[in-house]
Amino acid sequence: MTVLVLGGAGYIGSHAVDQLLSKGYDVAVVDNFSTGHRQAVPSEVPFYEGDIRDKEFLTKVFSEVKDIEGIMHFCAFSLVGESMEKPLKYFDNNTYGAVSLLEVMQKFDVKHVVFSSTAATFGKVDVMPITEETPTNPINPYGQSKLMMEQIMKWQSQATDMTYVALRYFNVAGAKSDGSIGEAHTCETHLIPILMQVALGQRESIQIYGDDYNTPDGTNVRDYVQVEDLIDAHVRALEYLKAGGQSDFFNLGSQEGFSNLQVLESARRVTGHEIPAVLSDRRPGDPDSLYTSSEKAKLILGWEPTYKNIDDIIATAWTWHSKHPKGYEN
Repeated sequence: MTVLVLGGAGYIGSHAVDQLLSKGYDVAVVDNFSTGHRQAVPSEVPFYEGDIRDKEFLTKVFSEVKDIEGIMHFCAFSLVGESMEKPLKYFDNNTYGAVSLLEVMQKFDVKHVVFSSTAATFGKVDVMPITEETPTNPINPYGQSKLMMEQIMKWQSQATDMTYVALRYFNVAGAKSDGSIGEAHTCETHLIPILMQVALGQRESIQIYGDDYNTPDGTNVRDYVQVEDLIDAHVRALEYLKAGGQSDFFNLGSQEGFSNLQVLESARRVTGHEIPAVLSDRRPGDPDSLYTSSEKAKLILGWEPTYKNIDDIIATAWTWHSKHPKGYEN
């Protein structure tokens, strides 16, 4: 039996492939290399280059990969700013991609999918921590496209015997602890990788956007979940579905928020570098704080993050970036 990992050459997907292999699963990968890297996937893993919106291609994959026991779905564009400028690109890739996948799954009687969703489905939230009961109200096409994917899976699950788990991530960070795979984007937008680039001398400084938020030190507070912990939740979700669990959704985070200044100071401690910071104006739409409760995932999936200290999370990122300063170009 095989787990088919869609987007398995990307940052999060490659960690899923690695962890599934370490747990004895057979794995096959689909990726179109829009953000992924072939070097992130072991050469012995069956690999199919193509786009899940191409149903002819996807049908060929399902025909060749025998006995698919479940799907892990990481194929999506995920840049909030870009989604505001190019909303149709996001609905076409993310939302239509889900429709295409579900049609082929139904054709081949593949019943289980674990889906990479996002905290962006919630939009602006005033009451913390965010729970699964918090209303969803996306404020950008990225979050809307992911919520639509959840809703499409919900209705398909009700109409057929397909079951799904949607995992709503908060800020994913870090890398495999040995530094063999990690985060490598052409245009980096995430705080921790940018801090690593400053520490390596690839950027002059980090920008801190605003210091007058309603938080203890005035900077934004965000919830970080280490990528290996995140994938552990995906594996648990797949096992939950295989054991007869009902379709559901879960929030995943460390259950504790860290401010931008706390993350900056942690990066300085971990790397031993000064990491100059420049204060800039607030970015429009940035909420003061965003952090979640993962009690539902703990109760139902038995999941709890092992990386709870921000220094430990950043240490795994630093191991990867210091070993691979040019990402997979090394």
